[in-house]
Amino acid sequence: MDEIKLIRKAIKGNEKAFEKLLEIHSDRLYRTAYLYVGNREDALDVLQETAYKAFIAVGQLRDERYFLTWVTKILIHCAYDVINKRKKETPAADNIIELIPGKREKLDEALDLVEAIDQLNEQQRNAIILFYYQDLSLTDVAKLMNIPVNTVKTYLSRGKSQLKQLLGGDDYNGTETIS
Repeated sequence: MDEIKLIRKAIKGNEKAFEKLLEIHSDRLYRTAYLYVGNREDALDVLQETAYKAFIAVGQLRDERYFLTWVTKILIHCAYDVINKRKKETPAADNIIELIPGKREKLDEALDLVEAIDQLNEQQRNAIILFYYQDLSLTDVAKLMNIPVNTVKTYLSRGKSQLKQLLGGDDYNGTETIS
């Protein structure tokens, strides 16, 4: 079924349509939650809270084209709630494997990258995660962060520069994933 039709049904209160939408976007939402909170349990808590809050408020969604942006914004707020509540900063090495299935040999690089992203300021971290991991357009990132597109570009540029510095410059292979 067409995603826009599902969104329209969900807005009208159709639980099955809403559930299907979450299922469609579950991998992307999980990865985003994981990048924010750093471990599987907290990421799942964030997803659960996001699903609940989104379901309660889905009738207020004004433009169905921005469903993913809207639900991602809810997810980010939920992630920050978990971070503030539990004060966990970095993922355990065993849990990072979930983020990059089938690439166990790249574990160290992935862990370094997640730790480096965690060291960015909030705006840079949000821009990097939303643009590179959520694959949102610059316009969607700007809407989500309530800032101009050029500011998003600045945050991305400064964030990438800082990540490059934190990860050891051009010698670090992991920067390929964010270039």
